[in-house]
Amino acid sequence: MKPTLLIIEDDSDNARSMHEVADDAGFNVIDAATGKAGIDLFKQHQPDVVLSDLVLPDIDGLEVLSQLRALQPEVPVLIMTAYASVETSVRALRNGAYDYITKPLDLDDIQSKLLRASETSRLRHQVDELSQSVRERFASSAIIAESPSMKTVISQIEALADTMATVLISGESGTGKELVARALHVDSKRAQGPFVAVNCGAFVESLLESELFGHEKGSFTGASSLHKGAFERADGGTLFLDEIGDAPLSVQVKLLRALEEREIRRVGGREVIKVNVRLLSATNKNLDALVTEGKFREDLLYRLNVVTLRVPPLRGRKEDIRKMADRFIAKASSENSKTIKAVQPDFYRLLETYEWPGNVRQLRNIVESAVLLSVDGVLAAQAVVLPGSTRALAGELSVPDGMTLEQIECAILESKLRTNGGNRTLTADQLGLSRRTIQRKIKEHKLPY
Repeated sequence: MKPTLLIIEDDSDNARSMHEVADDAGFNVIDAATGKAGIDLFKQHQPDVVLSDLVLPDIDGLEVLSQLRALQPEVPVLIMTAYASVETSVRALRNGAYDYITKPLDLDDIQSKLLRASETSRLRHQVDELSQSVRERFASSAIIAESPSMKTVISQIEALADTMATVLISGESGTGKELVARALHVDSKRAQGPFVAVNCGAFVESLLESELFGHEKGSFTGASSLHKGAFERADGGTLFLDEIGDAPLSVQVKLLRALEEREIRRVGGREVIKVNVRLLSATNKNLDALVTEGKFREDLLYRLNVVTLRVPPLRGRKEDIRKMADRFIAKASSENSKTIKAVQPDFYRLLETYEWPGNVRQLRNIVESAVLLSVDGVLAAQAVVLPGSTRALAGELSVPDGMTLEQIECAILESKLRTNGGNRTLTADQLGLSRRTIQRKIKEHKLPY
């Protein structure tokens, strides 16, 4: 689709020349001979680029620029002037002009600048569309909240989003703590900045330090290039530290300094780097208990726990389950080209009576599994296999001939992780193993959890 150019020029010869140049460059062109007529055409056609003369019969080009920017500031406006002075050019640029063109006209220069402005306009539209998509997906208004407990959470997000408060988000694994963190970011004035998430439980101590603060080339074996850490990558935006309770004490010391001084040093570096981030953190652990045990710094907890936002477990927000199930059904159907013609009432009733130890993550996985295994496009209660049910137990204890012990272990672990929505802690408890053992076996069997 051709970009549209609006030319505002009262000199008919100049207008004709620019029209030909723009047409040759692949633009659809509309013309106006006065500033007010140009503004009216702008409102009607919403062009991608505007080229306006500085001197017009009614209002000058700077006034045109001001009014167009008030309507749509992302549209590039180029100003033409016969006065090739630095002062005139600077005034236009300071008032928000994308560029300026001096008379007599250099047609090659005009074409080059118009094409560059058109590309800028296209990229700005893409960014706006992407930003809108992110807002629609992650804003607090997108979170399902029929239950009183979740309505309280939404109210807290709305109250906290536009502040710089450091928020600690607590809740069981799988409750959607990162979703809450993203809503706090997307609903804030920092929404145009980056959102960077780091799971503190997913890295060994040395790698977590590098992931957070970055490292210099050659600072340790394998550091083949400079690496910017999460604090630098989140500059101007939001840094979300998930499972903050798993952060080693040595990293906690550096986190505290980064929060207090708003500056970091990369591993192996001497340069002090100022950072402007809003910090959000989350945990499924009792940090006060960890402080008592000497596993978490009390001074860091004070810095993180300026405001606590508690996300309720799914069993405490059962009014939300039906709508959440519908959303997961729609998503799984779309992503896997499955057609679901009907959902029986007993399907919802079963979901609403279960306690959901794996919370929202477990609900999503079980609903997705029911959609994938649906044969006739109808979802009923018998399509749901919950942990502890007879069908699930029989499936787990039925061992096909020829399976090795290693294969059986892998199958059991994968089955438990799947039904628990990937919750490693819950899976470890059910299998009588430590969380560290579960993590090791997931790596050994190369499971996607």
